[in-house]
Amino acid sequence: MNREIVFLRTFAVTAVIGMIFITSTAFKESGNQKFTEIDVERINIVEKDGTVKMIITNVDRFPNGMDKINNRPTNADRKKRSGMLFFNEDGIEAGGFIYDGRKNSNGHSAGLSLTYDQYDGDQVMQLLTQDAKDGDKRVVSSTLAFNDRPGKESQLRTMEIMKELQELEKKDPKAMEERYKKYEADGVLGGIPRVMLGKSRSQKNGLFLFDDQGRQRAMFYVDKENNAKLNFLDDKGNVIASFPESKK
Repeated sequence: MNREIVFLRTFAVTAVIGMIFITSTAFKESGNQKFTEIDVERINIVEKDGTVKMIITNVDRFPNGMDKINNRPTNADRKKRSGMLFFNEDGIEAGGFIYDGRKNSNGHSAGLSLTYDQYDGDQVMQLLTQDAKDGDKRVVSSTLAFNDRPGKESQLRTMEIMKELQELEKKDPKAMEERYKKYEADGVLGGIPRVMLGKSRSQKNGLFLFDDQGRQRAMFYVDKENNAKLNFLDDKGNVIASFPESKK
């Protein structure tokens, strides 16, 4: 009986040691792993200290309000889409790549967006394509845009402000507009376009320039009739000079 107990104990200890050895060997780093094909719902690219630098995800696992990335809350108002999100060395979101597209009852709606954010702010550069079809009418626009963002902008503060404004709008829309303008004046909210290159929704292909108030001031484009034009506008949107001059 004693011999059997000793044998069983020895067998158990040997089995445990063998399992530990096999497990540690299996997970030991031994260079790059190669895969022919892999199916995943989400991949988090992280640094050695655990900081998330990039997320590649499907629609369902797209960070949206309920998730925290690098101990920071995520945007609850953002629509879930498949794509990628980028994060800087401080763990702050710095841009992303998203896309979608589906048929609807009378056509389809599709889009793609690649953005880069200013530090701890929103997008200052965006590559955008929108494709919408309603019956026989189809409108496609593709643009590269550069924007100015507020100098005191902060992603976490923006989330707080937008939540505050949404609640205020339910009670007093006019007060909400006034509060929004105040935040703009304080340099913590807002954003304006400065440069846009591509095809607009009005089907003009060209270069469009805006002043520091977001007002369009110049455009060099080819219109739907294949006419090339260069227009200069005042701060009210009126054309003050044009080349070639329109014939009367």
